[in-house]
Amino acid sequence: MKSCSEAQASPLETKLERKMNTSDMQAEIKELNLTYLILAQHMIHEDKTAAIFRLGISQQSADILADLTSSQVMRMAGSNVLLCRMRCDSRLILERLANHGKDGAMPQSHAAILLAGMPAEEMT
Repeated sequence: MKSCSEAQASPLETKLERKMNTSDMQAEIKELNLTYLILAQHMIHEDKTAAIFRLGISQQSADILADLTSSQVMRMAGSNVLLCRMRCDSRLILERLANHGKDGAMPQSHAAILLAGMPAEEMT
């Protein structure tokens, strides 16, 4: 059995263990992209209007995503750039979402109302 001092890693070891190397990060990005694209397609096919709202995308983007073939999804997912992004860069919205369990459903509902007022991303 290890003693407490043996079980604890040094701060330097902890930092090194947490730090992802570039290839690990790229693999994680590709996995996230694939998951996002599959989820987005599923949401769009189930309820296009709700998907547009929840994903924060335009009608045009939803149409393109809905029509992607499996090979196109895989090709897009293989990018080393995130295809999804954090929609809420507002401190108020982030705080409401982060603290939704503490004060019941009201902060989460407030965040949803604020997000509904934000414009969808347009393709350029």
